[in-house]
Amino acid sequence: MFRTALRNVLAHKARLLMTVLAVMLGVAFVSGTLVFSDTLSNAFRNQTAKGYDKIAVAVTTYGAMDGSSKQDPGISAQTVERIGRLDGVASVGARVDGFAGVADPNGKLIGNGWSNKGSNYYPGENGKDDRYTLVTGSGPTENDEIALDKDTAAKGKYEVGDTVRVATNGPVKKYTLSGVFTTDDGSVSAGGSLVLFDTEVAQKLYLKPGFFTDVTIAAKPGASAEKILDQVKPLVPKDAEAKTGAVLAEEEAKQIDAGLSGLKQLLLYAAGVALFVGVFLISNTFSMLVAQRTKELALMRAVGASRRQITRSVLLEALVVGAIASAIGLALGLGLAVGLRSGMNAFDLKIPGGPLVVSPTAILSGLVVGVVVTVVAAYLPGRRAAKIPPVAAMSSVHAVATTKSLVVRNTVGAAIALAGSAGILWGAAVGKDGKMIIAGGAFLALVGLIVLIPLLSRPVIALVRPLLVGGFGVAGKLAGQNAVRNPRRTGATASALAIGLTLVTGMSVLGISVGQALDRTITDNVKADYMVQMAAQGMSLDQSALAAVKKAKGATAVSPQQSSYFELGGVDRSVSGVVPGDIERVLNLKVLDGSLSTLGQGRIAVDQDTAKDKGWKTGDTLPVKFSDGKTGKLTIGATYEPNDVVSTVVAPVSLLNAHETRAYIPQIYVKMDGGESTANEQALVDALGQNPAIRVMDKKDIQDEFGGMINVLLNIAYGLLAMALIIAVLGVVNTLAMSVFERQQEIGMLRAIGLDRRRVKRMIRLEAVVISVFGAVVGAAMGTFLGWAVSQTVKDSIPGYSMVVPWDRIGLFLLLAGIVGVLAALWPARSAAKLNMLNAIKAE
Repeated sequence: MFRTALRNVLAHKARLLMTVLAVMLGVAFVSGTLVFSDTLSNAFRNQTAKGYDKIAVAVTTYGAMDGSSKQDPGISAQTVERIGRLDGVASVGARVDGFAGVADPNGKLIGNGWSNKGSNYYPGENGKDDRYTLVTGSGPTENDEIALDKDTAAKGKYEVGDTVRVATNGPVKKYTLSGVFTTDDGSVSAGGSLVLFDTEVAQKLYLKPGFFTDVTIAAKPGASAEKILDQVKPLVPKDAEAKTGAVLAEEEAKQIDAGLSGLKQLLLYAAGVALFVGVFLISNTFSMLVAQRTKELALMRAVGASRRQITRSVLLEALVVGAIASAIGLALGLGLAVGLRSGMNAFDLKIPGGPLVVSPTAILSGLVVGVVVTVVAAYLPGRRAAKIPPVAAMSSVHAVATTKSLVVRNTVGAAIALAGSAGILWGAAVGKDGKMIIAGGAFLALVGLIVLIPLLSRPVIALVRPLLVGGFGVAGKLAGQNAVRNPRRTGATASALAIGLTLVTGMSVLGISVGQALDRTITDNVKADYMVQMAAQGMSLDQSALAAVKKAKGATAVSPQQSSYFELGGVDRSVSGVVPGDIERVLNLKVLDGSLSTLGQGRIAVDQDTAKDKGWKTGDTLPVKFSDGKTGKLTIGATYEPNDVVSTVVAPVSLLNAHETRAYIPQIYVKMDGGESTANEQALVDALGQNPAIRVMDKKDIQDEFGGMINVLLNIAYGLLAMALIIAVLGVVNTLAMSVFERQQEIGMLRAIGLDRRRVKRMIRLEAVVISVFGAVVGAAMGTFLGWAVSQTVKDSIPGYSMVVPWDRIGLFLLLAGIVGVLAALWPARSAAKLNMLNAIKAE
């Protein structure tokens, strides 16, 4: 039976090619993802180990930069000196760092913003900072000097002695480039930049003169890191943490693995979609091969082969195909891992050097997944093959599904689909806590739909058959009949597209609905013409930036949204600090009681939900404990309708600044005379000193900022659709090619009675389009239903949310499905048209 299985594989090489391609793509994604993530993890682990190689103990302070206290932050220079005199300590390095953006000669920011970093150059007794290797020049020693990492200097075309414009979170300043260095710092590896200042300059910029945020300690030969750690701990502040370099290296390695897990899961999810869709292609292929070999299999049964042996022969064929496809997929996976690594480097997401890590887990996982998926997909066709009676050897008619088997299939499918639909409706009725219920129901509904899809093919395709006949005559009529001739085959082929479209349509419905709700939030709540924020999202603007914006030509109202907190009524509350008088002109806070003008009197405003929950009302005086520990009383001057722009409490900035050493200002809203215009935008840019690290955003930019993550998720979904489309194309090609082989005699007869080659091609193409669009319609309907159900769970948590059905995108998806059908039919249609009619008529 093994020889028979091997012979059958070799005899059907062309027909099994599409199955090999489907499995190969899935295995390539699985193995490539595992190799890529292992390589990435190993590279960063090695870099981390190298960075801590000479560090015996490291001290890190937390909370030094939050501005929540007027106490001395960080580790003092005196403490650093005391640490340097401890037994076993060879040298001490002290750091202070923060954001620093370098402008290129055109004024644009070099790097990606979030990983642009500034730090201090801290020379030791030898006059060098061991963390950096100078390529040219020297480290900064004057207030107006800096050093740049090699890549940033190259991008800006800067050389030693050039003037460089550098921005922190305040005004841009000019510095002289004193040196260029190489480094293993993670910010540079992530595609950012690193600027080194003289230590005193860095302290003034980021912390406080005479203080550091981090200290690294090198040990003398033979000294114990643990003993040094025991001596260091009593010297450092309470908010500081001291650990050995070995412990920190291990902790950072774990953080790296955790950070890469999201990317790894995303790529494996794409691989899972590819393999899941491929199951239908594989099952379809073996079903058709079994149907075409009915006579051969029946003869084997007649000469003594048992049912178990017949099933084994089909599974052995699948095993051989799966093994071959998996081996090729592993090779492609290695290429994919190399490509992903090169792609990240091309986008300035630099990966530390290191070998490609091919672990036994990656190899075995790829092989096992490919072989198991292929064998499992071939099991049902193999089982059906075993049921072929020996008497069938007397006939050349292919075995067809019995009425009993179709009734059982449809009954089971209907039961599963109804159970899944009930779960989806139940989850939708539950609301925000029903997401997991919907997920379970969606899985069952999708399985039931796949089982039922052959039954659905007849009525759905019957609806379009008049269009086929009216538009394409005999070719259209034959295409419609062929599409429903074998419902199981049509359903299995259409399932690939149905799965992809279910996923993408559901995410499109949800994503676009959320996006439009966010757009309405911005439109309804933001009256400002511009929003100013740091290019590195989440970083604070300096008070000097606020002062500069207020002086901008044409600025009529300026208010920051200063973020802070204090304890109000015994509970910690997030607070938005604003400028009284201007806030009403830049934000649309719908006041329900009282007046925002009372903010100018030192009062606060509270959103209606918070006030209702705590039983507060306008005029109430509440106890408050500020971030610096001081206490007092505040009076509620207004209540407003909750929104997503400001916090639950609004207070005047003057009140917050009295209790904070460093204000956290993520955004500044600006109203300009004349509204949005190129001149007004340029006026703000000029007022900020053409700072490359600060963004001036109009309303469209603000909407894109809020909806950015939604667009990213949609793009991921469309990437998954592309994968499903590739597998679907292979499935349609395979189905049509084998269908043409089965129908050689029929096509020969049609040619003999006058159907020319052009109409034969048209018949095959229309059949492919019908099958593809059928799958897309089923998927779009299922996706819309799921999108509605999930919408019911999120609508209460997103103000202004209402479900939007993106008919334009669904129409585009259906059009793409039609194009898929046309492309997939090119080779089968050409093969059908080239058949010799006399040879075809004689074919069995």
